[in-house]
Amino acid sequence: MKSRPWVLCWLLLWAIDAAAHKASTSYLQLDLDGAQLSGRWDIALRDLDVAIGLDTNGDGSLTWGEVRQQQIRIGQYALGRLQLQADREPCTLALVRLQLADHSDGTYASLALDGRCSHAPFDLAIHYQLLFDIDAWHRGMLSLTFSGDRAGLFGPDERTQHFTATGASATEVFGRYFRSGMWHVRTGWDHILFLAALFLPAVLRRQGGRWIAATDLRETLTDSAIMVTAFTLAHALTLSLAAGGWFAPPTRWIESGVAASVLFAGLNNLVPMVHRRLAGLAAGFGLIHGAAMAGALIELGLPAGARTAALLAFNLGIEVAQLVVLLAVVPASFAFRHTRAYRWLVLIPGSLLITLIGLWWLVQRAGNIDLGMPSL
Repeated sequence: MKSRPWVLCWLLLWAIDAAAHKASTSYLQLDLDGAQLSGRWDIALRDLDVAIGLDTNGDGSLTWGEVRQQQIRIGQYALGRLQLQADREPCTLALVRLQLADHSDGTYASLALDGRCSHAPFDLAIHYQLLFDIDAWHRGMLSLTFSGDRAGLFGPDERTQHFTATGASATEVFGRYFRSGMWHVRTGWDHILFLAALFLPAVLRRQGGRWIAATDLRETLTDSAIMVTAFTLAHALTLSLAAGGWFAPPTRWIESGVAASVLFAGLNNLVPMVHRRLAGLAAGFGLIHGAAMAGALIELGLPAGARTAALLAFNLGIEVAQLVVLLAVVPASFAFRHTRAYRWLVLIPGSLLITLIGLWWLVQRAGNIDLGMPSL
């Protein structure tokens, strides 16, 4: 019986460790020159292992030999979930070489592709079905060369992308990057947890060393919206500078800074250090989050002729998604702000969990180590 608290503790740490990893992502690059196709598709080895079982000896780790032996199966699995059509006529696509590639979140299988369409198309349709059956949060980042540089994002609700030889309209570019910004908030755990830490005490006020209930919902919503917008404007600045190539801070520093922001935001609710001018605090940490988000935008690609519109749409998508979260959370919290249950069952446990996750991430990212999960 005495071991049960430790079991619960390890289960909590397992949940923290799971949250530390981003939703699965693949990176698809395609080049259409007339009717000739070529490309590269990077898929995380951990995702392929779950999907088709690459760890043949069951030792919990993958070797290049194990991956290479599964080249045919990997090609069949991946290409069975990707179809291209040129003016509704199917194009062929084949795996010609398998290599390994390193990304910020691990090792990927890199598939070199070659194919052909029956003719140079006016309309190119790409149908993407990878991993959606086992990961509802999966997304596919597309970089396409077809009448210029193009980009796209595949998700469970957007599995088909259409491109025309005349190029994308300004409306299409805006819509694509707006949706990408909203999707980033939806799948970015560090972003979500930082916002949660800001929203948890939003319906309370710090006075005389203790929390008291806010009195006006409109004022609470306005203050929260200002805080969110300050965060958005700050990360839009560094996001734009980093995505535009103006500066490139070390990834470990930025990721550690994001973890530290989550840690501080959660701890600040437990041991209040800053309870005024929270918009300034949100903006300061927004600068760090913006630099971190630049990687996602660079992976998606920016259209050469519409970089400003794409950046604007991406940031607006993030802002709208944040405001949706605000409107879903703050009014509901406001209704229970007077109760002890809100403080002892929501504010304190929620902030404690966010603090632990931030600390867990910071140790892993700053030390470049994988803490793993001890056996129970």
